[in-house]
Amino acid sequence: MPKNKKTSSSSDSDSDSGPEDRNAPPAKKSKAGKEKGANESSSSSGGTATDNPKGPWTIEKLRQVRINEFKGRKMVDIREFYEKNGEILPGKKGISLHIHQWKKLLELAPEVNKALGE
Repeated sequence: MPKNKKTSSSSDSDSDSGPEDRNAPPAKKSKAGKEKGANESSSSSGGTATDNPKGPWTIEKLRQVRINEFKGRKMVDIREFYEKNGEILPGKKGISLHIHQWKKLLELAPEVNKALGE
């Protein structure tokens, strides 16, 4: 019974009024500018390691491999990108690997190829 009384009280609905009582988060201009600069180099390069030894490398169309830094650690980012308002932006689909994970993946590549029959 107490649950019904609690859910019907007006004080609960008043305290959770939603985003009107909260400040909007600040825009992330510095990150967007950084991505734009990286995207300009990807559109001008052919996507091969000889064009730009630090990437990005294009797998196919909007799937790319990039080297990113997060919290001071370099990571290999394999991700799908999408285009919005003329800008290439990172999508949700992808994975970021720490250097030791990337090296382990490279070690496993021959075994995976063998399992695929290649």
